[in-house]
Amino acid sequence: MSARVVGFVGLGNMGGRMTRRLVDAGIEVVGYDPRPGAAESVGALAAASPAEVARRAPVVLMSLPDSHVVEPVVRGQDGLLTAARPGATIVDLSTASPASTTALHAEAVAVGVRYLDAGISGGAAAAEKGTLTIMAGGDADALAEIAWVFEPIAAHVHHMGASGAGHIAKLLNNFLNAVSLAATAEVMVAARKAGLDLPVLLDVLNSSSGANWATANRFPHIVRGDYLEGGLTGRLMTKDVALYVELVGRLGVPSLNSAGPLASFGLAENLGYGDRISNRVVDAIGDVAGGVRVHDDREG
Repeated sequence: MSARVVGFVGLGNMGGRMTRRLVDAGIEVVGYDPRPGAAESVGALAAASPAEVARRAPVVLMSLPDSHVVEPVVRGQDGLLTAARPGATIVDLSTASPASTTALHAEAVAVGVRYLDAGISGGAAAAEKGTLTIMAGGDADALAEIAWVFEPIAAHVHHMGASGAGHIAKLLNNFLNAVSLAATAEVMVAARKAGLDLPVLLDVLNSSSGANWATANRFPHIVRGDYLEGGLTGRLMTKDVALYVELVGRLGVPSLNSAGPLASFGLAENLGYGDRISNRVVDAIGDVAGGVRVHDDREG
């Protein structure tokens, strides 16, 4: 067996791409996903359970939908903590509840296992290229010791503070992402109905005060009919905004700007776009605006 072995639980859109990057870098990956063949499809050695992953790998990464999935993977009957050896490291790359994260951290520490929360940003494209941004919470020395794990998958790794800090930073980032995407989608539908040239409008916005990640990196593709499929779904975006609202509520911070993205992505889910990339929120808004599409039908 290779001296460099990593476990990976959750081999979906993001986890699968990160696993492939690790394998291509010469790291042996032991993977678990409930979908048959998922591990083999990205070059990993298949494990039958999270516990088996922990038995075979001293460092285990997780990329899962939310804390409701993370918790049984970590503490369940065949979970990671049932088999992880003292000194092992578990890294949660999911977008999860910080309160759940800190509870799992305490359980891991109690059995001698290090637990890091490491929110990721950059989407499927960055995962494919190995240019993700990682925001990590937990022990800084533990993070430094596994820097080699992050080298094939991330361009930037930031230690944010104690346990939970990485997932807090991720929720703050995703909330801003949701606001800008939902608001830009609404603006682009309005611009289409007003008869504006959308590529020209994007040039204006991106050299003006309305510029944001969606105007610069999403809608130049969407107006050509490319929705950048494969990234965060609308349903997961709604989940992330709800986690943000829960977080700021616990912090005693008023959430005055959450209603917009909750309404927008909630609309998208109700209209059948929940399992599609969150960029499809523009189609949901277009639907209720009279069937508007912001791209030329001939292009997409």
